[in-house]
Amino acid sequence: MDVYEAINKRYSVRLYADQPIEEEKLRRVLDAGRLSPSARNRQERKFIVVGDPECRKALAKASEQPWMAQAPVILAVVGLTDYVMSCGVPADPVDCAIAMDHMTLAAVAEGLGSCWVGHFDQDQCRKQLGVPASATIIQLLTLGYAAGKAGPKNRLPYDEIVCKETFRP
Repeated sequence: MDVYEAINKRYSVRLYADQPIEEEKLRRVLDAGRLSPSARNRQERKFIVVGDPECRKALAKASEQPWMAQAPVILAVVGLTDYVMSCGVPADPVDCAIAMDHMTLAAVAEGLGSCWVGHFDQDQCRKQLGVPASATIIQLLTLGYAAGKAGPKNRLPYDEIVCKETFRP
């Protein structure tokens, strides 16, 4: 599968089959995140792999999204620095988003589904996962075999997103 096919097939999965993820597939997905670029190649992030059903339920509760507990794996993507890039943007959210995007596309290539989750209680999840105060859980990512089919993608037209030479509203 090429990258363009993976981009077109990727969708937010919120219904998972009761099927474990093979260890080699999970490893390849995590490796895709590990190999992603980061600001100044700092690589200051951790991926916490949560497979324990009780821990997944606790994360789903802290996210107010019960469907998350169905996924056989929840990844917590954790930023470890307060480094700000020279453009004034904090590096952690950017670096972790790049890693997550690599992992979501790798998941598609492995026949897996995923869903980014940004609605969660930072303190509850931090406590559940033992994340120190010096680090931040940037996003959660559910991972597993989809139990349903993707609906149509609802995206704005190209000309509403792409500006040439200068910004236009």
